[in-house]
Amino acid sequence: MSERFVVIMAGGRGERFWPKSRLATPKHLLPIVGDQPMLTQTVARVMGVVPRENVFVITTEAQLAGCRRACPDLPESNLVAEPTGRDTAAATGLAMLLVKQRNPLAAFAMLPADHVIHQVAEYRALLQVAFAAAEADEKLVTIGIKPAGPETGFGYVQQAGPWREISGRAVMAVKRFVEKPDLETAKGYVDSGQYFWNAGMFVWRVPVVEAAFKAHAPELYAGLAKLEGEANSGGWSAALAHLYSNLPKISIDYALMEKSANVVVVPATFDWDDVGAWPAIAKHFSPDAAGNVVSATGMVVDGANNIVVSDDGHLTAVVGASDLVVVHTADATLVVHKDRAQEIKALLKLLEADPAKRKFL
Repeated sequence: MSERFVVIMAGGRGERFWPKSRLATPKHLLPIVGDQPMLTQTVARVMGVVPRENVFVITTEAQLAGCRRACPDLPESNLVAEPTGRDTAAATGLAMLLVKQRNPLAAFAMLPADHVIHQVAEYRALLQVAFAAAEADEKLVTIGIKPAGPETGFGYVQQAGPWREISGRAVMAVKRFVEKPDLETAKGYVDSGQYFWNAGMFVWRVPVVEAAFKAHAPELYAGLAKLEGEANSGGWSAALAHLYSNLPKISIDYALMEKSANVVVVPATFDWDDVGAWPAIAKHFSPDAAGNVVSATGMVVDGANNIVVSDDGHLTAVVGASDLVVVHTADATLVVHKDRAQEIKALLKLLEADPAKRKFL
């Protein structure tokens, strides 16, 4: 068994959780579900799978201070800020270089910072299986989520039958990765029983993912080689400032996973939710008799199926309305129908375009 690491991607903006989520304090730095920031929960989940000193967090300059507050027990040098966001392939390449510097033969997991998982023991067991799969062969390993329905907001992974069994758990060969489908296509995927949701959780060994970059993303690989050379001679801060913004901006799915033939999937046996927007939190809280999810300082009169979130000390009341998301913070209030919660991103574009309102981002 090789040395194992975990790299947590914590640079997202969490736009659909505005106005709670802001540029410097996005979704993963907030207790959206639970009483701790989601990043803190993610770090806690991997304890026991890898030692604390083998956990990295990749974030942004704006979020670095917040990530340090959320992860006070991690070594300060293990929190690394991208000078500019270059999507998940570049972040994975940076993770590879950070781990390679510690151990060039190590296996490492790439995990999002903002997922909700309650069955922690089962999650740890499956992550161990994914590590074992990556160490057993020259494979890129992903953890797939059994679809709860025909979701159009996720990519999918099609399995191609059994690959091998590890610790009593089935690991499947992968036929292909596919992008977010339309509803009818998603229904076909779910009905076939051959597809998993792509949750963006990956495990691989440094030499295997480096070979994949070299074969399938040569421009990015060349940029990473330059970054590695400068970091080894002059340190990470200078190298990242000088070269990182030049890396191609592309997702890991497009860059590697859709092009690679050596991919396997570990079917998840733990609960999972990416809580992608405000309506998704309802399933994690106890509603009242009318289906309303209300914070301690909110109330609903003659309304049903609302979500009301309010800062402590400020009463937010909804009267005679249903199916709304109402979120109050110290400087902004959101009111949106639950069916249109995805359109918060369009609102933020308008804020960004208005110099007088950018301060609310």
